[in-house]
Amino acid sequence: MSKDENVRYADKDLAEFKDLIKDKIAKAKHDLELIKSAYMNDHNNGTDDTSPTFKAFDEGSEVMSKESNSQLAIRQEKFIRDLKNALIRIENKTYGVCRVTGRLINKERLKLVPHATLSIEAKNMQ
Repeated sequence: MSKDENVRYADKDLAEFKDLIKDKIAKAKHDLELIKSAYMNDHNNGTDDTSPTFKAFDEGSEVMSKESNSQLAIRQEKFIRDLKNALIRIENKTYGVCRVTGRLINKERLKLVPHATLSIEAKNMQ
């Protein structure tokens, strides 16, 4: 077995990343709920304007807002899924290992992007 096959973060480091990721998942789920509630909200506060120009503008604006919120929700769901996959890698003790180079991903990068699977080197090679 070569030295590279044993490259991984220590259990103590993995526990720190696990806590960080769990916190991010909780915040991301909360944010997703806010996005979904904004999407479901019909924005009708009893201030309907009878003017056709304003009504058409308002409807167009509402459609754009719903589309935007829908895209945000999709991205947020993907982010949560990626974070959950990172937790699985922690359990498997493969977390923080670049899937291209096989070397450890810099700790600072993982703190900023805890679901990262590529080192900066590998990312730049793409």
